Amino acid sequence: MSQGPISTALLAYGMSGKVFQAPFVAAHSGFALRAVLERNEQRMQHDYPQVRSYVSLPELLAEPGLELVVVNTPSNTHFELAEQALRAGKHVLIEKPVATSTAQLQALLDLGRETDRHVLAYQNRRWDSDFQAVRRVVESGQLGQLLEAHFRFDRYKVALNPKKFKENPQPGSGLLYDLGPHLIDQALSLFGQPLSASKTLGANRPHTQVDDFFSLHLRYPQGLNVWITSSLLVADPGPAYVLHGTQGSYQKHRTDPQEAQLLQGTSLRSPYYGRETPGQEGRLTLVAADGSLTTTADPAPAGDYLQLFEAVYQTIRHGRPYPIREEQLRWQNELLEMPV
Repeated sequence: MSQGPISTALLAYGMSGKVFQAPFVAAHSGFALRAVLERNEQRMQHDYPQVRSYVSLPELLAEPGLELVVVNTPSNTHFELAEQALRAGKHVLIEKPVATSTAQLQALLDLGRETDRHVLAYQNRRWDSDFQAVRRVVESGQLGQLLEAHFRFDRYKVALNPKKFKENPQPGSGLLYDLGPHLIDQALSLFGQPLSASKTLGANRPHTQVDDFFSLHLRYPQGLNVWITSSLLVADPGPAYVLHGTQGSYQKHRTDPQEAQLLQGTSLRSPYYGRETPGQEGRLTLVAADGSLTTTADPAPAGDYLQLFEAVYQTIRHGRPYPIREEQLRWQNELLEMPV
């Protein structure tokens, strides 16, 4: 395997590139940020003067020594752009969803094997502080046999999104394909493939042409039921995570600070980066042997999206298994595609 930093390019420098990609590629010593695709306005060099800006994908893919391409473009473009990058001999890190159909996903995975390149999914919210707290509680077994899990991601956005690709009815548009991959991936990473599932979609905003509400019900062995829900018309969100088991319950609001901190320009090296504000702790209620209940505050570990890039580095440079597994991506796409 090659040594040294992984020469990396981004395929866009909008919010995703500026907030969720470039700062981490630049901060991790295992990567070298070399190029960006900017067909219209060239803005990246203002923040990263060493980066070369290209106006066409073939020119970018011809960048000498380029190894990794981050596909951070609208969902309906992921397959075509990732396919071109793989055929050019590049590894790809693809934002969620990797593809808008199971068939396209499998085609990319097969092409990755043919070209001996890695097809990696960017599922950064596995490293949210709030979800890290949920994972810790579930894996601790403190709640006994889990019976219910509710995962929610709610916002209040009655106005249509000015980004047309999110509102036009096309593959990958709508709330299910926007926020669904985050919640589905979190559930699958904890509980695995469900025995069965059902789905409800809604379109409630004025003049919307795409879904702005979804709810998935996943059924697991031993009586575990998992509900995954998101809406753009929730003015007062409740807890993002609610768990009930035979020995206790857990509640946690969506409190990970990383996105807000990145938008504010907080340094990844700040001691406050990824750390929740005191008072945002989860609520853990356990049943004692005598049947009494004890409720305590449960502080979350720090969130850290840099861990995703560390995993990418370890996979490309040292061949270590990537935590977002191929079968989990297949299960995710099957749930996204499942009929109502």
